[in-house]
Amino acid sequence: MEVAALGALTLLLGALVLLVLLAVTKRKEESEHPEDTTVEESSTVKPSAVKKQKPDKQQRRSKDKIIQHSFSHPLLAATLKAHSGPITCLDFSSNGKYLASCADDRTVRIWSTKDLTEREHKCVRANVELDHATLVRFSPDSKAFITWLANGDTIRIFKMSKKEDGSLNFKAAAEDFPQRHKGSIINIGIAETGKFIMSASADTTILIWDLKGDVLASLNTNQVTNAYAAVSPCGRFVASCGFTPDVKVWEVCFGKGGEFREVIRAFDLKGHSAGVHAFAFSNDSHRMATVSKDGTWKLWNTDVEYRRQQDPYLLKTVSCRSSEGTRAALSPDGRVLALSEACNVYLYNCESGELEETFQGVHSCPLTDLRFDTSGLFLACSGDRAVRVLHNAPGRRANINHLRALLKTAQSEAMKDRLTQQLQEATRALDSVMSQGPTQD
Repeated sequence: MEVAALGALTLLLGALVLLVLLAVTKRKEESEHPEDTTVEESSTVKPSAVKKQKPDKQQRRSKDKIIQHSFSHPLLAATLKAHSGPITCLDFSSNGKYLASCADDRTVRIWSTKDLTEREHKCVRANVELDHATLVRFSPDSKAFITWLANGDTIRIFKMSKKEDGSLNFKAAAEDFPQRHKGSIINIGIAETGKFIMSASADTTILIWDLKGDVLASLNTNQVTNAYAAVSPCGRFVASCGFTPDVKVWEVCFGKGGEFREVIRAFDLKGHSAGVHAFAFSNDSHRMATVSKDGTWKLWNTDVEYRRQQDPYLLKTVSCRSSEGTRAALSPDGRVLALSEACNVYLYNCESGELEETFQGVHSCPLTDLRFDTSGLFLACSGDRAVRVLHNAPGRRANINHLRALLKTAQSEAMKDRLTQQLQEATRALDSVMSQGPTQD
């Protein structure tokens, strides 16, 4: 009995020793060949994931370089590069000192216009926290700007101030405007009088706001869809165009004490045979240009007494290329019309109707905005991550022709001398612009 018990105990001890030896041997093999376990684990979590990150980043960088668009033309004055995302909107300040651009990189860039013809272009950045701006417009005093927020679907105001070193500082208002639009936004604007803000959406709605964010009036354009809307440079009118073949213009009326009264229909621009893509005002609002999907642009005299039922005068109809998304800009003096069609820009003489300049492939994608500066010497446009600034040569030529006409009718010698001097200076400036070789960004 004791012998049997002793045998069993010996077998048990032997088994335990054998198990310990097997465990030690296995652990030793694993420590000597760790790659076996690593390969098995990495097969579950994407092999060589860490190693691939660097090549992927390099591929993205090389791809960005490939699609970076370049443009060359003798009338290219400058290319402004700072944004890392597509630029959606531009605006010049009323004092002529600044150009604002906004993009989906969550920034608004403020450029100094005095640097447009220099090699270096200075800008400062305003960050759009937790969102990005799709539209930007300067206030009449050039001390603030408003933006339309892409995700917030509302207006945010930024105040501009100068630091001790002269640089600009930006501060967003404590609260954004309330959300009121249901359709996608197409434009915003501030009246030059500073009395109201306009916002327009594609669903035929236009809202008139006070500067505190309260809605003063809501308009239904009854144009099926809105394609474009804007505030006139004089600050009195709001206009819209869309699916119907006309442009509707309203006057926003205020009392003598500055209190809001009403919005009334002023006049319509009728004559196109299809929907209107866009329109533009001259600086004094006495001229308007419209461009339609019927393949024409029209120039109108809008300096009329509409309260006495006087209709605008059609001055000119010109054939042109247009498509969905076409933009229009009228020079401040109303002498040159700029139209965009896809990636191209066309400059027309408004007096003769002639196409004077064509810029092909200005951007790598269809233009998103088109703006003359306050002097009318430059035209800025956006479409990708850069702003192109073009010399307005047709505007300079139109000014020279205007000075020649004045010189012929001048009565006094003093007037003739002054006009002669202006004509010589304008001619030299045009020759300087036209003598430049192809400029490439």
